[in-house]
Amino acid sequence: MQFYSTNNPDLRVDLKEAVIRSLPADNGLYMPETITPLPQSFWENWKTMSLAEMGFHIAHQILGDSIPADDLKTIVNDAITFDAPVVNIEKQVSILELFHGPTLAFKDFGARFMARTMAYLTQDDDKELTVLVATSGDTGGAVASAFHKVAGTRVIILYPKGGVSDLQEKQLTTLGENISALEVEGTFDDCQAMVKACFLNREFSLKHNLTSANSINISRLIPQAFYYFHAARQLEAGVEPTFVIPSGNFGNLTAGLLAQRLGLPIAHFVAATNINDVIPQYLAEGEYKPRPSEATISNAMDVGAPSNFARMKDLFGDNWEAMREHISGVAVDDDETRTTIREVKETTGYTIDPHGAVGYVAAKLWLQASPESHTVILETAHPSKFLNVMEKELGTGQIDVPERLACLANATKQAKLITPDTAELEAYIEQTTGL
Repeated sequence: MQFYSTNNPDLRVDLKEAVIRSLPADNGLYMPETITPLPQSFWENWKTMSLAEMGFHIAHQILGDSIPADDLKTIVNDAITFDAPVVNIEKQVSILELFHGPTLAFKDFGARFMARTMAYLTQDDDKELTVLVATSGDTGGAVASAFHKVAGTRVIILYPKGGVSDLQEKQLTTLGENISALEVEGTFDDCQAMVKACFLNREFSLKHNLTSANSINISRLIPQAFYYFHAARQLEAGVEPTFVIPSGNFGNLTAGLLAQRLGLPIAHFVAATNINDVIPQYLAEGEYKPRPSEATISNAMDVGAPSNFARMKDLFGDNWEAMREHISGVAVDDDETRTTIREVKETTGYTIDPHGAVGYVAAKLWLQASPESHTVILETAHPSKFLNVMEKELGTGQIDVPERLACLANATKQAKLITPDTAELEAYIEQTTGL
């Protein structure tokens, strides 16, 4: 399988180039040259497969012969060791729980698969790989966990000062070893722009063997398609779900579009954002207007220039009307989010995190217009990762904190404060790599 740039369909690279270099020199994003629906033999058995077995078939369909089948099976089996259950909380409203991995967030699917894929692709290389990543919350912790102590890699995580929750910050700043954290005096968009600038400086990128762990990396998206299939097969036979996706950088929604192109019957997508509503506005008006992000209590979605919009446009041939037929957008403010956290707990007994709460509001609005739909809301992170917000709404002591998160409360933060200046980031990389 070859991969092309969304800015130049004639450019073709192999999987190693697409994954390790992450970003084409023309500032596009890599996409597989073909996305072919899964064969009938898959659909005859998909509901009885394990999640990892099903994931292998999906990954193999996208990657083709880029990784030999036996090696790909090993990668998927090692990465996907946890479930993603669907919980029905109301008639026509289900929750897809994506927080059962080691860092309690959906990013574990992508980060673990990506780490193992990178290790496989570079196993014969003799140069250390520098993983550079920007995070608005959960990506940093998932990447840190996936790459911690992995031989031949070092990870540098950029995150906005004051822009992640306390426990999210602990997940990405306390591991040490080959994991470094940079606290940026700016927004997530600043962090993302600095990372992209380092990759677009081709001489610098090659010198330091840079690779990205953000959703600009195609290997992050592939395993995220797995759980759309897994969710659909947990519903009643014949139900075509409407997936409601709390969205920031739109990698999750793009993965859902890949699942649909692979043949999964999906009725519709609802892109649920907080007040950073660039995509809902695009869907309503047809004009893409990125802008500086604003801080909210659903911090992982505080993105004003979502990278994966390029892939979304590519999948629909830059056809606004076609995209609108498949995706609707809803924006939700903090007041609605807080109210929803309380109301969902009171009416259903379910504890929903701030991002899932944004999705719940969007699901209810969608059901008003399409009352026959069955909505599946992606619950992207465990509520305990947003303890201050959750306890303010539900009361102190009401949120169960899993031990693998609770143990970080008293861990020592290790992070270097920097300004949102690419030159300062490059100087840090130069200094710490010794090159």
